Amino acid sequence: MVATAATSAFFPIASSASDSSAKTSGTLGGSIPARVDACGTGIKPKSKASRNLQVKANAHAPPKVNGTKVGLMDGLKTEDEMTSSPPPRTFINQLPDWSMLLAAITTIFLAAEKQWMMLDWKPRRPDMLADPFGLGRIVQDGLVFRQNFGIRSYEIGADRTASVETLMNHLQETALNHVKTAGLLGDGFGSTPEMCKRNLIWVVTKMQVIVDRYPTWGDVVQVDTWVAASGKNGMRRDWLLRDSNTGEILTRASSLWVMMNKETRRLAKIPDEVREEIGGYFVDSLPVVDEDSRKLPKLNDDTADYVRTGLAPRWSDLDVNQHVNNVKYVGWILESVPLPILETHELAGMTLEYRRECRRDSLLQSLTSVVSKGVGDLANSGYVECQHLLRLEGGAEIVKGRTEWRPKYGNRMESWGQLPAGSA
Repeated sequence: MVATAATSAFFPIASSASDSSAKTSGTLGGSIPARVDACGTGIKPKSKASRNLQVKANAHAPPKVNGTKVGLMDGLKTEDEMTSSPPPRTFINQLPDWSMLLAAITTIFLAAEKQWMMLDWKPRRPDMLADPFGLGRIVQDGLVFRQNFGIRSYEIGADRTASVETLMNHLQETALNHVKTAGLLGDGFGSTPEMCKRNLIWVVTKMQVIVDRYPTWGDVVQVDTWVAASGKNGMRRDWLLRDSNTGEILTRASSLWVMMNKETRRLAKIPDEVREEIGGYFVDSLPVVDEDSRKLPKLNDDTADYVRTGLAPRWSDLDVNQHVNNVKYVGWILESVPLPILETHELAGMTLEYRRECRRDSLLQSLTSVVSKGVGDLANSGYVECQHLLRLEGGAEIVKGRTEWRPKYGNRMESWGQLPAGSA
């Protein structure tokens, strides 16, 4: 009886679910079974394994541990099982590792900020939109096309300024981009869809360029161009080239264009369908360069002072219309200009009249006549005028021209104080 009472104080008496629920607040009672079955309803009191067991002396064990329902044996664990069990699952332990996500977000933000700072979104002038990539845009009610160009290192000459060919290339590029941006570019090189149907292309007949100042390496120039009617079957295109930072006008140019049949290579009238396409883009304005109506004299071997022969176009000099690019003519004309003029003067203006096109298999000659003499004396030399002729070896005229040259260092002597040793 004593053993039975002592044992009943530590171990609950197995009973049915209805009896245990009814006697939850009652006292312990009843007898202990002789042995414990495999279901964990009791244990054998005289087993040696009972020494290693931690018995919870509570007849009313909590029904849940860490939110999980447990049976009677859940409270009876060995020392090895208690030390090796994982920590309880809590809300804090189930949170993900936010450090990796935070590091990724920080990296993306810094990269985006760096790219943003590299872009110059600030407009050059407050009255126009920025064009940081130099792609060009339509301005002034859709009648003027504007594009920016940066002067690169390979576009400057010995004087550290952009060459006249570079400026001419920028003028030609803006003219084609104007047609493309306006949605009038067909399959041809600057031709509209109606012109392509009739195999018509534009050809330049006259070009006038006035250069007030040449940009240097690293400068950004802004080119504006627009078109206007010229007679019944012609078109005039004007350009203004400015310094994008100061707005100073650097170059003015005006040109006259007519249509030519691409197959027959003969001049053609402007069809009414083409006139309807381009008529809405014509600007009613005066030319930016006053027309030089002076007649260009014809040069020959007797009247020319300098002659350069053996000039031949290369494959890279041809455009998509299979004739020599107009800018190439300027380079050929300057081939026969005497070296003393090139060393002491810079090109201030030129007038070119295009007579016929040059093909890939043509051989040309460049003739130059210097109107103003005394070029070799820098102290007494002022503006110099030259007359030019670019012709085929057979004598047919390609381009006639007139150039004007000003002293190269006349406007810089005050800032430099002396001339370069080579020129002096």
